[in-house]
Amino acid sequence: MRILLAGATGVIGRRVVPLLVAEGNQVTALTRRPGRTATLRALGAEPVVADAHDREGLAAAVEKAAPDIVMHQLTDLAAADHAANAALRRQGTRNLVDAALAAGVRRMVAQSIAWVYEAGDEPAGETTPLDLAAPGDRGGRVRSVAALEAAVHEMPEWVVLRYGWFYGPGTWHAPDGLAADMARAGKLAADGEVVSFVHADDAATAAVRALTWPANGAVNVCDDEPAPGREWVPAFCAAVGASPPPSADTGRPGWARGADNRHAREHLGWVPRYPSWRDGFAAFAGGAPTR
Repeated sequence: MRILLAGATGVIGRRVVPLLVAEGNQVTALTRRPGRTATLRALGAEPVVADAHDREGLAAAVEKAAPDIVMHQLTDLAAADHAANAALRRQGTRNLVDAALAAGVRRMVAQSIAWVYEAGDEPAGETTPLDLAAPGDRGGRVRSVAALEAAVHEMPEWVVLRYGWFYGPGTWHAPDGLAADMARAGKLAADGEVVSFVHADDAATAAVRALTWPANGAVNVCDDEPAPGREWVPAFCAAVGASPPPSADTGRPGWARGADNRHAREHLGWVPRYPSWRDGFAAFAGGAPTR
């Protein structure tokens, strides 16, 4: 297949490229940074420099590539700028979908997130409504995700991957990542907020598998063990060589409920290599699982 990968040098994109090439696909890899084209070419992809905010330039790149499928792995979080990332979700996705439709592409696989659901007592399944009425910064992020997903739904065929929190090499949750820096500074508190994680390698595998998953559905892509901060934060601190974290005597916000991955496991055959963040943290720490 001919696949155009937008966001080819991001945390997931740079893992996806060699997986796609290994399966014999013809990959056009979009990056906005000219300095990264040599790396993409070495991985077996045809690099193209294009910015998702440049509507005309992006449309020309997609038309020239003439892909069978477009994979959307665009993010803008290198500087932890959530406003920039929200803008990319809205306008970058809008431009990418319009370019794909104009080029006659039928299918898109797109990155979304799994912590945008309404409040509840159990981990959220894919049919749980999004928390569109959330106030403040959270509300803005949720609505930017909703805009992303609504645009992707305009494709004739689509799969939306609602990822848990990434961890592993190259992510914030790695020994050299932002969360590790916070842990070593005593700024990562063990609280009651429940989250779902997914190792970045598992997330990339799911993206490739999604090329042939049934069309027109959202899928939670996360591990098997949603956990509160009071469980995962101490384990993370130990794995990255930080002192035990401070405790935050706070309850669980209703929306901080984690996500349920049963649909992916039971109906789509996706099983994460790291079924729990405990195993994954131990792997990058070079030790035994933290169970």
